[in-house]
Amino acid sequence: MKIALDAMGGDFAPQAAVDGAVLAAQALAGKAQIVLIGQEAAVRPLLDQHGAAAADLTLVSASQIIEMGEHPAKAYQQKQDSSIAVGYKLLATGEVEAFCSAGNTGAMLVGAMFSVKAVPGVMRPAIANFVPKLHGGMGIMLDVGANAECKPEMLEQFGELGSLYAKYVLGIETPKVGLMNLGEEEGKGTAITQAAYQLLKVNPHIHFIGNIEGRDLFNDKADVIVCDGFTGNVVLKMAESVYDIIAEKDIHDPFLDKFNYEAVGGSPILGINDNAIIGHGVSTPQAICNMLLQGYQMAHSGIADQIKNTFKS
Repeated sequence: MKIALDAMGGDFAPQAAVDGAVLAAQALAGKAQIVLIGQEAAVRPLLDQHGAAAADLTLVSASQIIEMGEHPAKAYQQKQDSSIAVGYKLLATGEVEAFCSAGNTGAMLVGAMFSVKAVPGVMRPAIANFVPKLHGGMGIMLDVGANAECKPEMLEQFGELGSLYAKYVLGIETPKVGLMNLGEEEGKGTAITQAAYQLLKVNPHIHFIGNIEGRDLFNDKADVIVCDGFTGNVVLKMAESVYDIIAEKDIHDPFLDKFNYEAVGGSPILGINDNAIIGHGVSTPQAICNMLLQGYQMAHSGIADQIKNTFKS
């Protein structure tokens, strides 16, 4: 198995990317090979510094970089030798089983839609993120930023996508799906969430438990939290700020430590024909390492095939 990493993506690239890739290679211990994609002159000396520890890493040259501030679609189309575009080419041709990047989020989404494409039947792929549970384990929330506005049918599909990930990657046999709303009662919320409730309620592929509120995010009511990308992104950034606050106050707690973005490393794009993960722009080597391990876990579980098979039927 080969897992690709955009070596030029992120605020601390390529140093953090190379260091994180070395950590991941050590953790994988031969179960998968890390393929770095980036500018040879920038990446090769960093690999050489690691010596034997980087022996199992390979480098694929890409002469261009899509910067964080660039227009995603325009940059992706104009920079076909960028590390993101080359990474998606490798993914689309089957040369790697997963592609990870802490670079331009928009370009990662554009690349996914242009190269490996959405699974037929999926209206809009979603970015998912992980939610630590107070009594152990993780839940998954989607969407957290790809689709600021959603139709009811899209929210229903997010419930299916999240359930498949929770089952096949997180190992939750019968994931409970909750719709994020401003009240538990069936009639609460906007016209869109009310309509989505009715669709989720009768969907035979999921175990829908009804509406949940913001206070239910970290309890055991739901394993899969469904929301539009606007709501999900606000919740995600709020959770990140909680970790920043407790770190500043020098408070240490095993549960609160899970709010650290480094713990999972990145957010998978669900609903595309292959495995792609978007990392945080400020990713450290540890975050990069965990993103690569997540890519391995996704590829090993066959989640992309499970999604394709579900939406084909």
